[in-house]
Amino acid sequence: MNTHYRIAFFTALAVNLLLLGAAGALWWRSHRSAVPGALSQAAAASASQSSAAPGSRGPSRASRLAPVPISSRQLQRIGVRIGEVRRKSVSDVIRTTGSVAVDERGIAYVQVRFSGYIQKVFVNSTYQYVRRGQPLFTIYSPELLSTEREYLLARESQRRLARSSDPAVMRDAASLVRAAAERLALWGIPRREIERLRATGRIRQDLVIDSPVSGYVTQREALPNAYAEPGTRLYTVANLSPIWVFAHVFQNALGHLKVGERARLTVDTYPGRRFTGRVDFIYPEIDPATRTARVRLRFANPTLKLVPGMFVNVSLEAPMGEQVVIPASGVLQTGTRQIVFLDRGDGYLEPRDVRLGAEVGEEYIVLNGLKPGERIVTSANFLIDSQSQLQAALSAFAPPPASPRTAGAAQARLTVSLRPSPPRVGRNLIRVTLTDRQGAPVDGAQVSATFVLPGMPAMGMAGRRVSVRLTPAGRGAYQGSVTLTGSGAWQVAVVARKGSQVLVTRQLSVDAAGGR
Repeated sequence: MNTHYRIAFFTALAVNLLLLGAAGALWWRSHRSAVPGALSQAAAASASQSSAAPGSRGPSRASRLAPVPISSRQLQRIGVRIGEVRRKSVSDVIRTTGSVAVDERGIAYVQVRFSGYIQKVFVNSTYQYVRRGQPLFTIYSPELLSTEREYLLARESQRRLARSSDPAVMRDAASLVRAAAERLALWGIPRREIERLRATGRIRQDLVIDSPVSGYVTQREALPNAYAEPGTRLYTVANLSPIWVFAHVFQNALGHLKVGERARLTVDTYPGRRFTGRVDFIYPEIDPATRTARVRLRFANPTLKLVPGMFVNVSLEAPMGEQVVIPASGVLQTGTRQIVFLDRGDGYLEPRDVRLGAEVGEEYIVLNGLKPGERIVTSANFLIDSQSQLQAALSAFAPPPASPRTAGAAQARLTVSLRPSPPRVGRNLIRVTLTDRQGAPVDGAQVSATFVLPGMPAMGMAGRRVSVRLTPAGRGAYQGSVTLTGSGAWQVAVVARKGSQVLVTRQLSVDAAGGR
């Protein structure tokens, strides 16, 4: 008996499990068909909340852009211009200011290697031009006179011992002469003075010191009757051709700059004249206060037009090779994204995210997202962006508009009329006529219309949305009443369905005037 009960129990349990599985499958199929409608309603609610609450976060901007169909007349009316994506050789021009300085490699100091008293000064002012070998001053030095006497005595001893038969004595006399002459040379005595001393055998009380280089005297410490010691800097002579220019370049432009690149210089002193030079050195240090680096430029200065301390305007050329570029006016900067609107033809504009590089003049370098030959909108981008956001908002209530190239895929055609026309704030009648491709009326469809008035958060005005389900009026006609709660440009999305299939959609814009 118990065995029969067990068999009956397990048989009933198996039947119940089969029925439960069948019921679950039916529920899943019905739930899956209902998901798109639920998602559409959720998106509509999100868009409505975003427009109604200006201070709320709302959906991300990535979900609020959609393709924009605009007629050629509208494009002309709002001043849309189209530009082409090009590949070309790009050269960045960095404009900055600088100051002229002396080339440190052309600076020479005039010093003496012995102590003495300055007697006469021939070059007695700063920025006086001197040539190499030109006399600067005379100096009296007891040490120098003593060494010259030693040299003359060594020469006299060498002459007296010239007839000696002992070679060692002659070598010693010659070495004394050489030692005295080398001491004079080590003290910086000009060779001509040593030759004069050898030829005449007479000691001169004052020694003439010549300029070792050609240039301008930028510093002078040599004064009559002044005492000079070894290491005293008596003159500083600088060569002003070539000249240095120190420019300050922001750190974001340093990556394009290289040593040897061309540099141009203009100065208000010589209007219309340009000086050409090269980048000589880039200092590996950033000023934390200005976020700039010092760049040293080298310019030829044969006519000495550029003088130290002069304030100049500098242009640095940084070649960047072949690059894909677009006009800077064609980029919509959102803060987190860089967007352009691609012209697909027939008034169909498609938003596209791009990745941009450096801005060169009035163009941007494109790193990713565009190819040469494509066409983009280069003006009125903010108006196009607003239209794209509206299309994205309407796509929550209707499928996105098809490109004019694929518009023929619709299952039916519809026409929309409003009474009064144009509509007014308050109650209006909307009438839709639905026909198939052959022009025959289509009955039994579900037709709905959604009116969206975009908000203006900057002015504290929330967006508005009104939806209406149209009722059949016979022979493919559907109508209903809609109450518009504000004046302005309402965006309308009309959708015709049969069951779960979308027959046709249409989007249009109507201007509602103020009510009486």
